[in-house]
Amino acid sequence: MQGNEWSLIIFTTVMQMAVGSFVILGGIHFFATRRYDTKAADALSDRALLAIGPVVVLALLVTFLHLGNPLNAPRAVTNLGTSWLSREITLALVFAVGGAVFALLQWRKIGSAAVRNALGLLLAAVGLVLVWSMAQVYLLPTVPAWNSPATVVTFFITTLLLGSLAVGSAFVITYQYLRGRGKLPDTDIQFDILSTTLRWIVLISLVLLGVQFVVIPLYFASLAQQGSAAAISSISLILNEGGALLALRLILLFVGAGIFSIFMYRSASNQAKTRVTAYLAYSAFICVLVSEIVARFLFYQSMVRIGL
Repeated sequence: MQGNEWSLIIFTTVMQMAVGSFVILGGIHFFATRRYDTKAADALSDRALLAIGPVVVLALLVTFLHLGNPLNAPRAVTNLGTSWLSREITLALVFAVGGAVFALLQWRKIGSAAVRNALGLLLAAVGLVLVWSMAQVYLLPTVPAWNSPATVVTFFITTLLLGSLAVGSAFVITYQYLRGRGKLPDTDIQFDILSTTLRWIVLISLVLLGVQFVVIPLYFASLAQQGSAAAISSISLILNEGGALLALRLILLFVGAGIFSIFMYRSASNQAKTRVTAYLAYSAFICVLVSEIVARFLFYQSMVRIGL
């Protein structure tokens, strides 16, 4: 793998996590507002929203490392009609700029809640289309390891799984910070929002974990059925040369999204175990983040072209 491809690993993984965080956070805010009120929903979600901004900026900055000449970056968006890469970069910029505007409006409570919600819904849609565009970039007929429905599915799994666990960690951090400074509007309500959020995040994580463990063997079976030299070489690169990394990836995924999540579900409803829940949330997120980075490394490592 070339060194500059690490920028693609960081960009795709981090940007997908940001999109997933925005989508999951929007869903949490929607239901919390209807169960309680806007003020109660904003107490935890506003600070978590602001954390997404630096993540998006980081993802965009590392893309420049992939360019031979960063001054040519504007040319990357000039082929929207024919290039998925141009669409990907354009959508990423729209998501970043729109997200910054939305965060400002939400933080300062500028405009009506209906307007902000409409903008948030639009940006969530842009983010999901961005993830779709990312996947389309790699559906190349000349690269059997990439040209698979598994590429699209796994990109969306990364988006929702990392996004969910990132929001869970952000909520725990925010709750502990505000509680320690006596700034929670209502401790019981905020804990109920935190507890309910974490339990739903655990359920989402377990479902996505199950889907991932179905997709992976189906992917290898499909690749083996193709029988081309490129496909067999890609399988060898993943299972032989990258076998230890694949094992590490699967173990971290199972431990983070499975074991830690189950324990987090059990402790989330006990206010006396908030610190334990926090450690479990952080551990689950870190394990899955490392797992997804390793998975993305193997994804790029598996690139073997048909022909020259």
